[in-house]
Amino acid sequence: MTSTDTTLSSTAEPADAPAGSADRRRWFALAIVMTAAFMDLVDVTIVNIAIPSIQQDAGASFSQIQWITAGYALAFAAGLITGGRLGDIHGRKRLFLVGIAGFTVASALCGFAANPEMLVASRILQGAMAAMMVPQVLSIVHATFPAHERGKVFGLFGAIVGLGAVSGPLLGALLTEWNLFGLEWRPIFLINLPVGVVALFLGRRFISESKAPRALKLDLVGVALVTLGLLMLLYPLTRGRELGWPVWGYVSMAGALVVFAVLVAYEKRKTARDGSPLVELSLFKVKSFAAGIAVQTVFGVGLGVFFLVWTLYMQVGLGWSPLRAGLTGVPFSIAVSAAAGMSVQLLVPRFGRKVLQAGALTMALGVLLYIWESDRYGMSIASWQMALPLVVMGAGMGFIVAPLTDAVLSEVPREHSGSASGLINTVQQMGNALGLGLVSVLFFGEIGDRLTPAQVGPAFVNAFQHALGWVAAVMAVIFLLMFALPKRPAQHVEGADAEDAGVDTAAGEREPELVG
Repeated sequence: MTSTDTTLSSTAEPADAPAGSADRRRWFALAIVMTAAFMDLVDVTIVNIAIPSIQQDAGASFSQIQWITAGYALAFAAGLITGGRLGDIHGRKRLFLVGIAGFTVASALCGFAANPEMLVASRILQGAMAAMMVPQVLSIVHATFPAHERGKVFGLFGAIVGLGAVSGPLLGALLTEWNLFGLEWRPIFLINLPVGVVALFLGRRFISESKAPRALKLDLVGVALVTLGLLMLLYPLTRGRELGWPVWGYVSMAGALVVFAVLVAYEKRKTARDGSPLVELSLFKVKSFAAGIAVQTVFGVGLGVFFLVWTLYMQVGLGWSPLRAGLTGVPFSIAVSAAAGMSVQLLVPRFGRKVLQAGALTMALGVLLYIWESDRYGMSIASWQMALPLVVMGAGMGFIVAPLTDAVLSEVPREHSGSASGLINTVQQMGNALGLGLVSVLFFGEIGDRLTPAQVGPAFVNAFQHALGWVAAVMAVIFLLMFALPKRPAQHVEGADAEDAGVDTAAGEREPELVG
C-alpha cells in the first residue's frame, strides 16, 4: 500500500497512530467528496446565467446554446448507473479520482473552447466525467461511515445540495459581470481547475478505497440498454419545446418504456446466470429503497419546474439582473442548509418519517405563500418581500433532501451502494428532465405567442403563479408517497448495527471491508 492510498479503516493506521487519526482522516475525505458534489451542482446551473454572454462572445446559435446545457445533462443522466456500478467493481476511490480528473480537464477545455462546437463537445465530456464522479460520493460515504453516523453525514450533504442550488446562478452572475481578465464567460468553467486539482491531490491521500466484496463484471448489454433507454426518454424532453414537440419525440419516449422493460427482463436473467447485473433489481425489494426512489423521482419533477420558472420570472418577467436574481435566492439557500442539518441530527431520530412529510407540507405552504405575494404585489414586488416564502420553501426542502437520501440508502447492502447511488442520482435527473419538459406546458403554455413589450412582464408573472400551483400539487403527491417510507430509517432503529454498518460493537471499530 502506497502513502497515497492510505485507507480509512482501523487496519490502515500504524500501531502508534493517535486514536483519533482514522476518524480525522475520514472527515477530511468527506470534505473532499462533498466539494466534488458541490462542483457538479454548481456546474449544472452556473451556465444558464452566462448564456447571453456565451451567445454574444462565442457566436453560438440557439441550437448550440441548447446543447451546451442539454449535452451535459444527457451525458450525466445516461452515465450515472454505469458510473456507480464501475465504482462497485473497480473501486470507488479509483473511479472518483478518474471522474474528478476528467471533470477538471473537461472544464479546462470548456474554458478555452475556440468555437461553439468545441464548447458543446467539452460539455458532453464534462457530463460524462461527472457521471463517474458523483455516484461515488454517496457510495464512499455509505462504505466509510457506520450506519449510526450516516444521518449526520447526509445532513451535511443536504446542506451542500441547498447551497449548490442557489450558488450556481449567483456565482455565474458574479463571474460574468466581473469579466475577469477580459475573459467574459470563460471563468465560470475555469474556476473548477484549482478546486479540481486540490480535490484530486487530497483525494489520493485521504479517501479510502472500497469495492464490492465479491468480484463483479461490468454488464455491457445492461449499459447499452440503460444508455439507450435514458437517451430515448430524456432527449425529447430536453429539446421538445425547442423543436415544437414533434411526433417522433412521443414515439421515442414510448419506445424508452419498451427498452426499460427489456432491460428488466435481461437483468433478471443476468442475475440468475452470474450475479453481476448492472441494475441490482433486488434493491427494489427493499421497501425503503423502492419508496424512496419514487419520492426522489417526483421530487425531481417539482424542483425541475420550480427552479426554471423562478429564474424566468425574475429575469424576464420582472426584468431583474442576474446578480439581483442570484442574491434574492440567498435566504432560500440558507434555509435549506440550516433545515437539512437540523432534520437528520435532531428531528429524524425522534420523529422519523414525519419530518419528511412535514417538509413536503412546509414546502407546499411556502409555494402557496409565494403565489399569494406574487399576485398581491405584481410587477412591483421587491426581493425582500420574497424572503418569507423562500425561507419557508427552503426549510421544507431541507427537511426532505437530507433525510430522504438517508432513508433510501439506510437498508441497502454495502456491496450495492454504488449501484444504488447511481440509481438515486439517475431518477432525480430523470425527474428534473421531466420537470423541464413540463415547463413548456405549465409555464410557456400560459404565455401568448405575440406579446408587446408591455405585456411580457404581466404574462410571465401570471404563468409563474400557474406553474407554482402545480408545484404545490406535486408536494401534496410527495406527502402521500412518503407513507410508503419506513417510519424510521434503519440506523435510528438499530443504532450501530454490526451487520449493517460493518462495526464491531464491542471494539467500536470498522471491519476491514475497505482495501488498500
